[in-house]
Amino acid sequence: CGPTVYNFLTVGNWTAYVYWDTLVRVLTANNYNVTRVMNITDVGHLVSDADDGEDKLEKGAKREGKTAWEVAEFYTKDFIDGMHKLNLIIPTHMPKATEYIEQQLNLVRTLKNKGFTYQISDGIYFDTAKFPTYGAFAGLDLEAQKAGARVEFNPEKRNPSDFALWKFTPAGEIRDMQWDTPADLTDEGTLRAGFPGWH
Repeated sequence: CGPTVYNFLTVGNWTAYVYWDTLVRVLTANNYNVTRVMNITDVGHLVSDADDGEDKLEKGAKREGKTAWEVAEFYTKDFIDGMHKLNLIIPTHMPKATEYIEQQLNLVRTLKNKGFTYQISDGIYFDTAKFPTYGAFAGLDLEAQKAGARVEFNPEKRNPSDFALWKFTPAGEIRDMQWDTPADLTDEGTLRAGFPGWH
């Protein structure tokens, strides 16, 4: 998991990359051929578990008076510069979330066709009740979770653990980073502007 490029990384953030670098070096020293892939989250990291619709790139753009694209470019460069300064091994591949929008939409389509999604007013959600072992998979005690205990309760969600796969741009807004939601993904069968939910 790579950085969400909306701000400077903290010392705590950098610690994770030092750990990963150490692992790569140990594997390489033991004659393993390492191909490391680390994403750059340049869209689709919502500011809270409440799926409240604002992602960190849009928030960073408002804070700095720039576009979300400019913020992503600046902090991606800063991250790579930081890796060089810390003498960390650069991953083999560093794909950006914005480079894979079509694939993300295809995944939502696949999940929809298999009956794992539902639509509410602000987007398309993954129905965790349709995945019987989701709690174990995600490391969550679903029985202990209470709607609204940790995040603002969304009465439209079927289960507190459900999460946004694809968010719709709110009516009357134009985001820096938004794409057409294909008509076959929406219940109403019309094109809508949208953006990735949880990356």
